[in-house]
Amino acid sequence: MHMLGMSILLSMSSASFAELVVDASKGTGQAALNWSSEDANQLLNGDVSSSAEEVSPQGSTKITTSVRSSNGVAQHSAPKTVQVLNNSNYSNQPSVNARAALVMDGQTGEVLFSKNSNTAYPIASITKLMTAVVISDSRLNMSEKITLQQSDFSCSGCKSSSSTLRAGDSMNRAEALLVALMKSENPAASALARTFPGGRAAFISAMNAKARALGMNSTHYMESTGLHPGNVSSARDLGILVNTASQYGLIRQFSTTPSYDFNLGYRVLKSNNTNALVRNGGWNINISKTGYINEAGRCVVMHTTLNNRPAVVVLLGADSSAARTNDATRLMSWVSNLPKRI
Repeated sequence: MHMLGMSILLSMSSASFAELVVDASKGTGQAALNWSSEDANQLLNGDVSSSAEEVSPQGSTKITTSVRSSNGVAQHSAPKTVQVLNNSNYSNQPSVNARAALVMDGQTGEVLFSKNSNTAYPIASITKLMTAVVISDSRLNMSEKITLQQSDFSCSGCKSSSSTLRAGDSMNRAEALLVALMKSENPAASALARTFPGGRAAFISAMNAKARALGMNSTHYMESTGLHPGNVSSARDLGILVNTASQYGLIRQFSTTPSYDFNLGYRVLKSNNTNALVRNGGWNINISKTGYINEAGRCVVMHTTLNNRPAVVVLLGADSSAARTNDATRLMSWVSNLPKRI
């Protein structure tokens, strides 16, 4: 469980495991996530036992981070691919503003809600979820320092975007992945691809190869940030990706961090999650990623637990951030009231 307003200070240490210590008594506690190379490998490989305690508002609690699947079992290696079963026959389905949508049972692959779910659309920063999967699969040193270069702030054919990061900013690979997932910082996602073995071309090749391996047949990636409108996918394909990403403890933790203070040495960059549903803390959200460029509209993907059912929610092309949030809230409320599986 994440606490609203929680900030995490990422630093290097020789601790034997990664742990998150939260002072919950003040409501906006300070947290410290201590990393070593071994720690990062444990999170990526699923070697840490699933024994996390939840934050209690009554006092300080220690949370031991772990790799959690949708059923709470610690795992990561060889994540299962769930076949999407297009057999939804539920009545009284809510209307959604988004041009495409999918709600899928995260365990069985059963489609609970579908709207234009097989049509490929631009996906904007939802792209960064595949960026995170490729980084996690690569087993690169998460404590290695990455310094942002001017080339990380633009790419051929990409849309322009603003950023609170600057060329010359330095952070470790874990922080770069965190700021790319929770705050959707494009230069960080670009730098992750640039520093990949073989550079950006090899990284994009790995993204598309992973999509093919997962059966994401309507998906194609041009670059790692989502600023290129040629990054396209269908809601069905993204359902597969989200369910796969939910097997990675690192992605679960980083994509649902409500807030984080990045210590860049000469300044502190206070950052909040781009998903209001994560920031507000009212839903049990395990994976989250938002996205927006003009061609894509407002997008969001989530893995959540609703009425004890792991569920994947995908929304592409909503008219506004408010419409996107309203769509997601209606769909999750509707699934929460569906009869439980026998």
